[in-house]
Amino acid sequence: MTAYYNQNAPKQSANLSINSDLIQQAKALKINLSKLLEEKLAQTIAVQKESLWLQENKEAIEDYNERIASQGTFSDRLRRF
Repeated sequence: MTAYYNQNAPKQSANLSINSDLIQQAKALKINLSKLLEEKLAQTIAVQKESLWLQENKEAIEDYNERIASQGTFSDRLRRF
């Protein structure tokens, strides 16, 4: 997956409230919470940005698809049947 953020940016502390049982289980399983949160947050941000991009470009995408459906693509005229 392409990173949509600066992976070399410095780390910043953040205060979080997390269910204590989840914390204990994660520690017992040696899960790196910082790494996990970073990975999941990056995935969530990528999904949100993709959704936002699709929403912002919905009209252009629909127009393009309508044009292709009615006129075909440039390469359609070059193909030999």
